[in-house]
Amino acid sequence: MEAHQLLAEIPIPEAPAEPLPRAGRATLVARRVLDVTVAVLGLLLLAPVFAACALAIRWDSRGPVLFRQRRVGRDMRPFTILKFRTMRVDADPARHRDYVCSMIGPDAQNERHGNLFKLAVDDRVTPVGRFLRQWSLDELPQLWNVLRGEMSLVGPRPVIPYEVERYPDWYLRRFAVKPGLTGLWQVSGRNERTYEEMVRFDVEYAESQSLWRDLRILLMTVVVVLLRRGVA
Repeated sequence: MEAHQLLAEIPIPEAPAEPLPRAGRATLVARRVLDVTVAVLGLLLLAPVFAACALAIRWDSRGPVLFRQRRVGRDMRPFTILKFRTMRVDADPARHRDYVCSMIGPDAQNERHGNLFKLAVDDRVTPVGRFLRQWSLDELPQLWNVLRGEMSLVGPRPVIPYEVERYPDWYLRRFAVKPGLTGLWQVSGRNERTYEEMVRFDVEYAESQSLWRDLRILLMTVVVVLLRRGVA
Protein backbone atom coordinates (compact mmCIF):
# COMPACT_ATOMS: atom_id res chain seq x y z
CA MET A 1 0.00 0.00 0.00
CA GLU A 2 1.31 3.48 -0.91
CA ALA A 3 2.24 6.00 1.83
CA HIS A 4 -0.55 8.44 0.86
CA GLN A 5 -3.09 5.60 1.16
CA LEU A 6 -1.83 4.72 4.62
CA LEU A 7 -2.10 8.36 5.69
CA ALA A 8 -5.65 8.63 4.39
CA GLU A 9 -6.70 5.89 6.83
CA ILE A 10 -5.49 7.83 9.90
CA PRO A 11 -7.81 10.69 10.92
CA ILE A 12 -6.14 13.99 11.84
CA PRO A 13 -7.27 15.27 15.27
CA GLU A 14 -9.02 18.63 15.52
CA ALA A 15 -7.33 21.57 17.24
CA PRO A 16 -8.44 21.55 20.91
CA ALA A 17 -10.74 24.25 22.28
CA GLU A 18 -10.56 23.44 26.02
CA PRO A 19 -7.64 23.20 28.48
CA LEU A 20 -6.04 19.76 28.59
CA PRO A 21 -6.73 17.51 31.60
CA ARG A 22 -3.82 16.23 33.69
CA ALA A 23 -3.32 12.47 34.01
CA GLY A 24 -4.23 10.88 37.33
CA ARG A 25 -1.56 10.04 39.90
CA ALA A 26 -1.87 6.31 39.26
CA THR A 27 -1.24 6.81 35.54
CA LEU A 28 1.77 9.05 36.20
CA VAL A 29 3.30 6.57 38.66
CA ALA A 30 2.72 3.61 36.31
CA ARG A 31 4.23 5.53 33.39
CA ARG A 32 7.29 6.47 35.44
CA VAL A 33 7.80 2.86 36.51
CA LEU A 34 7.60 1.79 32.87
CA ASP A 35 10.00 4.56 31.81
CA VAL A 36 12.64 3.69 34.40
CA THR A 37 12.37 -0.06 33.83
CA VAL A 38 12.70 0.14 30.05
CA ALA A 39 15.41 2.84 30.20
CA VAL A 40 17.60 0.82 32.59
CA LEU A 41 17.13 -2.42 30.64
CA GLY A 42 17.71 -0.60 27.36
CA LEU A 43 20.93 1.05 28.52
CA LEU A 44 22.26 -2.30 29.80
CA LEU A 45 21.12 -4.62 27.00
CA LEU A 46 21.95 -2.20 24.20
CA ALA A 47 25.43 -1.40 25.51
CA PRO A 48 27.08 -3.29 22.59
CA VAL A 49 24.95 -1.30 20.12
CA PHE A 50 25.96 1.96 21.84
CA ALA A 51 29.62 0.94 21.59
CA ALA A 52 29.31 0.03 17.90
CA CYS A 53 27.59 3.32 17.09
CA ALA A 54 30.24 5.28 18.98
CA LEU A 55 33.10 3.53 17.18
CA ALA A 56 31.44 4.03 13.78
CA ILE A 57 30.92 7.75 14.43
CA ARG A 58 34.53 8.28 15.55
CA TRP A 59 35.82 6.33 12.53
CA ASP A 60 33.60 8.21 10.08
CA SER A 61 34.27 11.84 11.05
CA ARG A 62 36.03 14.01 13.58
CA GLY A 63 34.17 15.35 16.57
CA PRO A 64 32.29 14.10 19.64
CA VAL A 65 30.18 10.95 19.60
CA LEU A 66 27.21 12.62 21.27
CA PHE A 67 25.25 15.64 20.09
CA ARG A 68 23.74 17.85 22.80
CA GLN A 69 20.99 20.38 22.15
CA ARG A 70 18.59 22.45 24.24
CA ARG A 71 14.96 21.39 23.85
CA VAL A 72 11.67 22.42 25.46
CA GLY A 73 10.03 19.90 27.79
CA ARG A 74 6.96 19.56 29.97
CA ASP A 75 5.53 22.88 31.17
CA MET A 76 7.99 24.53 28.77
CA ARG A 77 11.00 23.70 30.95
CA PRO A 78 14.25 23.54 28.94
CA PHE A 79 16.53 20.50 29.08
CA THR A 80 19.51 19.14 27.14
CA ILE A 81 18.71 16.27 24.81
CA LEU A 82 21.29 13.61 23.90
CA LYS A 83 21.63 12.02 20.47
CA PHE A 84 24.35 10.26 18.55
CA ARG A 85 26.00 12.84 16.31
CA THR A 86 24.89 12.41 12.69
CA MET A 87 26.32 15.61 11.16
CA ARG A 88 29.72 17.13 10.61
CA VAL A 89 30.89 19.26 13.52
CA ASP A 90 30.97 22.38 11.32
CA ALA A 91 27.34 21.95 10.17
CA ASP A 92 25.40 25.23 10.00
CA PRO A 93 22.23 24.97 12.19
CA ALA A 94 20.64 27.96 10.42
CA ARG A 95 19.60 25.78 7.47
CA HIS A 96 17.37 23.60 9.65
CA ARG A 97 16.07 26.58 11.64
CA ASP A 98 14.94 28.43 8.53
CA TYR A 99 13.50 25.27 6.99
CA VAL A 100 11.40 24.27 10.01
CA CYS A 101 10.31 27.79 10.97
CA SER A 102 8.92 28.26 7.46
CA MET A 103 6.32 25.62 8.36
CA ILE A 104 5.06 27.31 11.54
CA GLY A 105 2.69 30.23 11.92
CA PRO A 106 0.19 32.04 9.67
CA ASP A 107 2.53 32.03 6.66
CA ALA A 108 3.49 28.37 7.04
CA GLN A 109 4.45 26.37 3.97
CA ASN A 110 2.53 23.34 5.21
CA GLU A 111 2.20 21.31 2.04
CA ARG A 112 2.59 17.59 2.69
CA HIS A 113 5.94 16.18 1.66
CA GLY A 114 8.52 13.75 2.94
CA ASN A 115 11.31 14.46 5.43
CA LEU A 116 9.36 17.17 7.23
CA PHE A 117 11.91 17.89 9.95
CA LYS A 118 15.01 16.84 8.04
CA LEU A 119 16.10 18.32 4.74
CA ALA A 120 15.56 15.79 1.95
CA VAL A 121 19.07 16.45 0.60
CA ASP A 122 21.39 17.47 3.41
CA ASP A 123 25.13 17.34 2.79
CA ARG A 124 25.76 18.09 6.47
CA VAL A 125 24.87 14.49 7.37
CA THR A 126 27.74 11.99 7.47
CA PRO A 127 27.48 8.54 5.84
CA VAL A 128 27.31 6.83 9.24
CA GLY A 129 24.88 9.48 10.44
CA ARG A 130 22.56 8.72 7.53
CA PHE A 131 22.51 5.04 8.51
CA LEU A 132 21.85 5.88 12.16
CA ARG A 133 18.93 8.10 11.19
CA GLN A 134 17.42 5.53 8.86
CA TRP A 135 17.18 3.04 11.71
CA SER A 136 16.48 5.63 14.46
CA LEU A 137 19.66 4.57 16.26
CA ASP A 138 20.67 8.20 16.76
CA GLU A 139 17.81 8.53 19.28
CA LEU A 140 19.04 5.77 21.64
CA PRO A 141 21.03 8.07 23.99
CA GLN A 142 17.72 9.68 24.93
CA LEU A 143 17.15 6.65 27.18
CA TRP A 144 19.38 8.63 29.57
CA ASN A 145 16.98 11.59 29.31
CA VAL A 146 14.14 9.18 30.10
CA LEU A 147 15.99 7.83 33.13
CA ARG A 148 16.63 11.38 34.37
CA GLY A 149 12.90 12.15 34.12
CA GLU A 150 13.29 14.83 31.43
CA MET A 151 11.57 12.68 28.83
CA SER A 152 9.21 9.73 28.72
CA LEU A 153 9.21 6.71 26.43
CA VAL A 154 6.04 8.05 24.80
CA GLY A 155 5.11 11.68 24.32
CA PRO A 156 5.26 14.65 21.95
CA ARG A 157 8.35 15.33 19.89
CA PRO A 158 10.82 17.47 21.94
CA VAL A 159 11.07 20.75 20.06
CA ILE A 160 13.83 23.34 19.75
CA PRO A 161 13.28 26.79 21.38
CA TYR A 162 13.25 28.64 18.03
CA GLU A 163 10.23 26.57 16.99
CA VAL A 164 8.30 27.56 20.12
CA GLU A 165 8.93 31.25 19.44
CA ARG A 166 6.62 30.99 16.40
CA TYR A 167 3.87 28.92 18.03
CA PRO A 168 0.23 30.07 18.07
CA ASP A 169 -1.29 29.71 21.55
CA TRP A 170 -3.00 26.35 21.07
CA TYR A 171 0.27 24.68 20.04
CA LEU A 172 1.53 25.26 23.60
CA ARG A 173 -0.90 22.64 24.90
CA ARG A 174 1.48 19.92 23.75
CA PHE A 175 3.72 20.88 26.70
CA ALA A 176 1.19 19.46 29.19
CA VAL A 177 3.14 16.17 29.10
CA LYS A 178 6.77 15.15 28.92
CA PRO A 179 8.31 14.83 25.45
CA GLY A 180 8.91 11.26 24.33
CA LEU A 181 11.28 9.00 22.47
CA THR A 182 8.30 8.09 20.33
CA GLY A 183 4.71 9.22 20.11
CA LEU A 184 1.39 9.22 18.31
CA TRP A 185 2.77 11.38 15.49
CA GLN A 186 5.71 9.06 14.87
CA VAL A 187 3.40 6.07 14.31
CA SER A 188 0.83 8.06 12.29
CA GLY A 189 2.86 9.12 9.29
CA ARG A 190 5.90 10.79 10.86
CA ASN A 191 7.75 12.94 8.30
CA GLU A 192 4.91 12.54 5.80
CA ARG A 193 2.75 14.84 7.96
CA THR A 194 2.66 18.63 8.05
CA TYR A 195 3.87 20.51 11.13
CA GLU A 196 0.34 21.44 12.22
CA GLU A 197 -0.81 17.83 11.84
CA MET A 198 2.10 16.76 14.03
CA VAL A 199 1.05 19.21 16.75
CA ARG A 200 -2.55 18.02 16.58
CA PHE A 201 -1.45 14.44 17.13
CA ASP A 202 0.70 15.55 20.09
CA VAL A 203 -2.14 17.49 21.68
CA GLU A 204 -4.58 14.64 21.07
CA TYR A 205 -2.16 12.29 22.84
CA ALA A 206 -1.83 14.66 25.80
CA GLU A 207 -5.62 14.89 25.99
CA SER A 208 -6.25 11.14 26.21
CA GLN A 209 -3.06 9.67 27.62
CA SER A 210 -3.12 6.24 29.27
CA LEU A 211 -0.65 3.49 30.06
CA TRP A 212 -2.40 1.11 27.68
CA ARG A 213 -2.09 3.62 24.87
CA ASP A 214 1.61 4.08 25.63
CA LEU A 215 2.19 0.33 25.33
CA ARG A 216 0.32 0.24 22.04
CA ILE A 217 2.37 3.14 20.63
CA LEU A 218 5.61 1.45 21.73
CA LEU A 219 4.64 -1.74 19.88
CA MET A 220 3.63 0.25 16.80
CA THR A 221 6.98 2.08 16.92
CA VAL A 222 8.85 -1.20 16.56
CA VAL A 223 6.87 -1.95 13.40
CA VAL A 224 7.41 1.57 12.00
CA VAL A 225 11.18 1.40 12.60
CA LEU A 226 11.55 -2.09 11.12
CA LEU A 227 9.52 -1.12 8.03
CA ARG A 228 11.36 2.23 7.91
CA ARG A 229 8.16 4.19 7.36
CA GLY A 230 8.58 7.95 7.17
CA VAL A 231 12.32 7.92 7.77
CA ALA A 232 14.63 10.61 6.43
